[in-house]
Amino acid sequence: MNPVVGLDVAKGESQVQAFLDQSKPYGKSFSMKHIKEELDHFLDFLKEIEEVTGQMN
Repeated sequence: MNPVVGLDVAKGESQVQAFLDQSKPYGKSFSMKHIKEELDHFLDFLKEIEEVTGQMN
């Protein structure tokens, strides 16, 4: 697997989509505001992808 996390960064909010491999999205895309609670959720999401794939992003 070749995991990739894409971020579309905008003022105040970012859109996130992860792919486990080419053309294989992981879950649905989601938006996150640039606040501590939502950035903490994003870090948890990255850890989840690491567990699923066995690779660091």
